[in-house]
Amino acid sequence: MIRNFLFVLVGLFGGLWIAWPGISDEENWSCAKEIVMKSKEERTDIRAILAVSPKYLLKQGSQGPMDQLRVVGDACFR
Repeated sequence: MIRNFLFVLVGLFGGLWIAWPGISDEENWSCAKEIVMKSKEERTDIRAILAVSPKYLLKQGSQGPMDQLRVVGDACFR
């Protein structure tokens, strides 16, 4: 059971690291925290705006939490 749990953790981290190579850097985590804090204050960070496609900006009504996670991840961890 512990071995299976270890495989799942390694697979999860490996998959995230392949998609976002900067996920293991502390500086990139502070970038993500900064974007989240600014979005709570209703100010949008320029890095988040430049990380998204125009198609995403046009479909404003259907943004879910996974879409928001993708934008923050693309802005900070790539």
